[in-house]
Amino acid sequence: MEDLETKQPEKESENISEAQNLGSHHPDGGWRAWSVVLGVWLLQFCTFGYANAYGVYNDYYVRNYLRDRYSSSQISWIGSVQLFLVLSGGLVAGRGYDTGYFYHLMIGGSLLFVFCLFMLSLTHAGQYYQVFLSHGLGVGIATGLSYVPGMAVLSQYFERRRPIAMGIATTGSAVGGVLHPIMLNKLFYGPAGFHGGVRASAGLCLGLLAIALLLLRPRFRPTKGQISTTAVFNNFLRDPPYVIMVCGTTLIYTGLYFPIFFLQLNAIKIGINANLAFYTIAILNGASVFGRIFPNMLVNSVGVFNMVILCTTITGILVFCPLAIKDVAGTMIFSVMYGFFSGAYAGLVSPMISSLARNNSEIGARLGICFTFTGIGGLVGMAFDYNKRFLDFRLLI
Repeated sequence: MEDLETKQPEKESENISEAQNLGSHHPDGGWRAWSVVLGVWLLQFCTFGYANAYGVYNDYYVRNYLRDRYSSSQISWIGSVQLFLVLSGGLVAGRGYDTGYFYHLMIGGSLLFVFCLFMLSLTHAGQYYQVFLSHGLGVGIATGLSYVPGMAVLSQYFERRRPIAMGIATTGSAVGGVLHPIMLNKLFYGPAGFHGGVRASAGLCLGLLAIALLLLRPRFRPTKGQISTTAVFNNFLRDPPYVIMVCGTTLIYTGLYFPIFFLQLNAIKIGINANLAFYTIAILNGASVFGRIFPNMLVNSVGVFNMVILCTTITGILVFCPLAIKDVAGTMIFSVMYGFFSGAYAGLVSPMISSLARNNSEIGARLGICFTFTGIGGLVGMAFDYNKRFLDFRLLI
């Protein structure tokens, strides 16, 4: 009996050592690895890309669907709560990913996302609670469940090329932010109308998410003997670089999405033709595609934190520009510039967080905890009335 008892711990230690040796090797390429990147790209296109197109919905809600009974301030809570849940859902999703619930989160999040879009297509004009439940809560929770696991699974396939792989994957949300606004604007203001347009976009997302789920596959089984979430949180609190990074990221997200959500509405309010204003969000997200790739290519030589500091500094300067923009040229230049540098930050934030992880088993938790606090910044930063006085106040902050 004593021999069996002594051999059992030895066997477990050998298994752990073997798993660690396996986990230290990353393919950094190959068909399997890049197919996972494609799967995450499709996931980002459908979920976070849809969130990037919220400016179209916000404009339609303010000027048409909810205009008669609700103010811009009340309507903006739909987008702010959605953004909060998209990011803060990472606390649950990141922990679930680390403990082996990858497919549960991905499949559940995808089904909930499509279901809520179809529910949104059944809402009635002027019924705020229906829109808030389906679009603000439902779509936000669904996107939050799948975002962190999708990004974290890339760390199992890439190490040296991780910033590039994550940057390419996040271009899915930027491309989605280009195509979804064009499609939704054409459908909302065309024969299909709002309800038909939402159903069409839901059908598109259903097909693409099904393909994404077939491509996504984690390489490793979850680590045995996971410690509690509280213990993980307390452990991260004793990591000063991580705490400082979380605080900085929260402040950045407080204002990062403000121009994206209100760009189209602002363009129409300053007198730009509606047909041209409909493309402002698409142009911004189109520039974001390049911002998510090229800066990531320089990370290995420059350093991820140096690139983040550069891009956020320029983004902070650009966010003051709408105070002086009064014409088409200024709006288009701002769309391109802000899209590139805000997209660069969006593409760098996951590699930045992952760079502080001691091993792969921490990446999901670190992403989840960080995005939880950044979601609070997004909630606070977006839930205000849109008018000139508020615009001046927000930009000064």
